Amino acid sequence: MLHIVVASACTFLVAPGVPMAPMRAPAVRMQTAVAPPAAPPTLVLTPKATFEALVAKGEANAKMSNAKTLFASIMGGCYVGMGGLLSISIAGSMPGVAAANPGLVKLMFAALFPVNLLLVLQTGGQLFTGNTATMSSALIEGKIGLKSLARVWSVSYIGNIIGCGLFALMAAYTGLLSGGIAELAAATVVKKCSMGFFPTFVKAVMCNWLVCLAVFLATQAQDMAGKMVGIWFPISTFVAIGFEHSVANLFLLPLGLLAAAPLTLGQTLLKNLIPVTLGNAFAGAVIIGAGFSFAFGKLGEGK
Repeated sequence: MLHIVVASACTFLVAPGVPMAPMRAPAVRMQTAVAPPAAPPTLVLTPKATFEALVAKGEANAKMSNAKTLFASIMGGCYVGMGGLLSISIAGSMPGVAAANPGLVKLMFAALFPVNLLLVLQTGGQLFTGNTATMSSALIEGKIGLKSLARVWSVSYIGNIIGCGLFALMAAYTGLLSGGIAELAAATVVKKCSMGFFPTFVKAVMCNWLVCLAVFLATQAQDMAGKMVGIWFPISTFVAIGFEHSVANLFLLPLGLLAAAPLTLGQTLLKNLIPVTLGNAFAGAVIIGAGFSFAFGKLGEGK
């Protein structure tokens, strides 16, 4: 009010015709809101979020065409062959060490083998064994139907057969299957086919339990180093113990037969591949798929 009176009085003191400077309104300072700092990215997902990612992976696999699923599975089989050939090449070239310290050779074999799953998971390849968990999880959570599960399981298994078989043939054709490497390949097949149906089945259950946990841990880790660690420990564990993995055997069994193992193709199917495939499927579908759904998904709701 005082400003208005003073301003009005000053107008009478200015000569007529003299322009007056315009009056400026007092400046108002605007305060901008400061956004809170963003939360740092996590390097490890929670178990529940990881299970949800596996379900999403199964749902995505169900939407893939047969051609793309087959291609990804052939590549996955080749990557398994790469890891298997690496392990058997190194371990088979240590006959003196094997005689003096067989445990060291087994450790070497197990330490090198996990490279195959790292290649598979980081390049978009597919394995039947991993699909037993992802597709079952998606089925139990109501994201896909039984027909989609059966289709992906079948196509991925066929693709793994092609990839592993081709890689075994390439190893023999290029002369890599010779000397101690050939001897170890043949001995491995004989050992794998020496047990009964149900012991082999149980060894396959324990194997794919660990393999699917490796897939789970690799999904849970959000950086490359974490994925490598998550893959290495479970995979090297099952290899060192001597559990049975159907896709690995799709490479090792043909490789041993090409190395003149005293077995027929039918014997390897009946004594190893059939019980191993069933045991792997049980572990992925029941222990991982249904088990984790009970812990983090629909099967455990209200319990």
